[in-house]
Amino acid sequence: MAKKAKRGAEQRFGGSWTEQKLGVVAKYLNAYTTVLKKKTFEKLYIDAFAGSGYRETGRVDEGARAVCALLFPDLADAEPQALLEGSARRALATDPHFDRYVFIERDPTRCAQLENLKADFPALAGVIEIRPKEANAEIQGLCHGGWRTRRAVLFLDPYGMQVERTTIEAVARTRAIDLWILFPLGIGVNRLLPRSGDIPESWRQALNRLLGTEDWYNEFYKVETATTLFGDEERVVKRSTEVIGTYFNRRLESVFAGVASEPAVLRNSRNVPLYLLCFAVGNVRGRDIALRIANHLLKGVR
Repeated sequence: MAKKAKRGAEQRFGGSWTEQKLGVVAKYLNAYTTVLKKKTFEKLYIDAFAGSGYRETGRVDEGARAVCALLFPDLADAEPQALLEGSARRALATDPHFDRYVFIERDPTRCAQLENLKADFPALAGVIEIRPKEANAEIQGLCHGGWRTRRAVLFLDPYGMQVERTTIEAVARTRAIDLWILFPLGIGVNRLLPRSGDIPESWRQALNRLLGTEDWYNEFYKVETATTLFGDEERVVKRSTEVIGTYFNRRLESVFAGVASEPAVLRNSRNVPLYLLCFAVGNVRGRDIALRIANHLLKGVR
């Protein structure tokens, strides 16, 4: 049985939407390992941006709160919650368990905290890998070769727009990895899209890396013609967050065997959309059952 989380190892980040996303992924992991229980595939769980393995909301120190307010103001005032198990702990609690767990976290302090999970789950200590690497490069390396006899679930849970399109494409090419990903709908992408449509070059490049194309501009903006006293005038109109989310889901569909058609919208206490929780399945043979399970779980948070 897992030991109680130590206060020093807690990652205080997230609100009620954090609980929602962790609950969905945890239930999927249990269903996944149950379905594959009698299969001979090596089953992996991969968690990028794994954090400390613990999350607690509502008790952020002033320094951390200031940083959160600056970078992610929607997260800094998240609703008070009790201690929330992070994705790493929930994955380790999966029954039946995975054959191997790979946690990727660049921050040395959080890596050290993740190492504590080996003591909390001693029966799994030998199959837990903590990789102190940059997530995009490490995932792309993991995706090279050797997937005929392996299957995996990958959870990409960045705090912003760190995930690159090249990483998503590498995952899809394995045809063996199911992907859960938080798409930074309101907390990232929408804030880089001013109403005027005049986007700084550095912001454009960030969106290009995330979406893997420059075509997004014509999807996120449209030109309207209005008749005025001085004749017809054109103006740029920014499209809704729903359009942005639909576009990202289509980008997933272009490379994966199947994608959940209606991702869950995760909102803050003011009902502002922060993220989309999206799901994509890698293997054609497992597509139907994977989508059936994922779609059922996603409906619970709409």
